[in-house]
Amino acid sequence: MAWTRFGKKKDMPGGLWIKCENCGAMLFRKEFEARHRVCGACSYHFTLPGRERVALTADKGSFKELYTSLRAEDRLGFIDRIPYKDKLKASQSKTGEKDAMIVGTCTIESKPVVLAVMNFAFMGGSMGVVVGEKVTLAIEKALELSLPVVIFCCSGGARMHEGAISLMQMAKTCGALCKLEEAGGFSISVMTHPTTGGVTASFASACDVLLAEPHSLIGFAGPRVIATTIKKELPKGFQRAEFLLEKGQVDRIVPRENMRRELAKLIAYSQDEEVMIADAKESAADSKAKPEKPAAQAAEKKDKSKGKKKHRKDSAAKSSKKGG
Repeated sequence: MAWTRFGKKKDMPGGLWIKCENCGAMLFRKEFEARHRVCGACSYHFTLPGRERVALTADKGSFKELYTSLRAEDRLGFIDRIPYKDKLKASQSKTGEKDAMIVGTCTIESKPVVLAVMNFAFMGGSMGVVVGEKVTLAIEKALELSLPVVIFCCSGGARMHEGAISLMQMAKTCGALCKLEEAGGFSISVMTHPTTGGVTASFASACDVLLAEPHSLIGFAGPRVIATTIKKELPKGFQRAEFLLEKGQVDRIVPRENMRRELAKLIAYSQDEEVMIADAKESAADSKAKPEKPAAQAAEKKDKSKGKKKHRKDSAAKSSKKGG
């Protein structure tokens, strides 16, 4: 029987380690959680639960949740292997949430925003009536308060249990974003792993600025479905954030640890603050500070070179006098 520092192998507490989905490295769970679910070996970004995302994004104590009474209903009486009613109850019990979207107002580095966060743990972040309604209400609240809206997307797509009603949310959310844009509002979509289906085909791709976390899967149909349908091998990295950035479908890839700062900067730009000027000054100061030493070395080298040339001229003059 194997022995460890805990005694017998069977006495070791479970759940201490987690395997990286990307590189296969074994990660100590406590360190993994401290890094906000990012692999320390390859920087792979795991899916982050909705409440943890809110806590990581909003300034401490600033988040005020809205529309908490909205709850999904089984309008179609949908029955799969497990009836939709039972699935809803199980997800609500497991996550403590009424549906897959959390909406509220908050500040991000002291800048007020309306924040909407999808929770993948609730039925794969699927978009039903409640998700579509909350996204729409969040956009309308941003319009009412003249605030930017930030939407974190993490979804498997439209919720099939609600049929065509779930697909109608695509048009509804895009219509709300169109109204916000016409009124001069500002919206940011952050696509995280995974963002697929009807969510990608609607509000996730219709905001003013599209950000993505590294290596996130972003697309409509899954890559295996596409490969099977077209009967062709897909390009390397197909539907990953880096591939989409190269093709111009997302504006920027931002690591999780830098997301708050990036959002704050974008919000400041949208509000005509002088952040760009400050950033330019900071960059200029950095560029001046860095070459100081090389410049001094170059000047010193130049002086030495002049000294050597002068020495050679003097030597040549002396030689010519002697020869004369």
